[in-house]
Amino acid sequence: MEHLEGGEQQSAPVWAIFSDLMAALVGLLVLLLVWVIGLQLELSQSLAEEKAKREAEQERRVALEQALEDPLTKGLVTFRNGRIGISGNVLFELNSDALQADGEEVLASLVEPLQAYLTEHDELLMVSGFTDDLPLLSGNRYEDNWGLSAQRALTVTRTLIAQGLPEDRVFAAAFGPHQPAVPNQDPESRAKNRRVEISTVPRASEDGPVEKSTGVEG
Repeated sequence: MEHLEGGEQQSAPVWAIFSDLMAALVGLLVLLLVWVIGLQLELSQSLAEEKAKREAEQERRVALEQALEDPLTKGLVTFRNGRIGISGNVLFELNSDALQADGEEVLASLVEPLQAYLTEHDELLMVSGFTDDLPLLSGNRYEDNWGLSAQRALTVTRTLIAQGLPEDRVFAAAFGPHQPAVPNQDPESRAKNRRVEISTVPRASEDGPVEKSTGVEG
């Protein structure tokens, strides 16, 4: 009897330790469950914010496309991925930064719809100049395609401002021969790459950091 009573007394601490371990395990599982639920909520919120952002971007593109209905219908410009494209052959002669009369008329057709768009959206217009990959002809005033694309973008920017767009809502960017619309394989493809594009970008927040447009150079 004494032997059995001693065995029972020795087993009591074992059960106490087991009970503590189970309590700790349950607590750990609860913490893990809370962490998983929090992670799911955070992921759901991020997905909802991303969806809302994409929907807002799509709405802006639709609004801009609707504003440009007339020049688009007339084939004066293209509109892809939220960017207005104007052929460099319409705007400038080869290796030149002087705006042609036809190009000035095309830009004039864009001022009213762009003005209407800017009135309803707190955004900026980025005018980007692009060239093909061929070096400039000997005697050109610019050392390379960077300089030519920059001046062409500035020429279009200044023309749009002169025609009525607010100067604090338009800026120029230069990409030179980089980021071609199509591979530079022949005269036809290079003609497509000599272009000017107009795209919308968010305005920098007055209270937050300045937002940078990915891929903008010059």
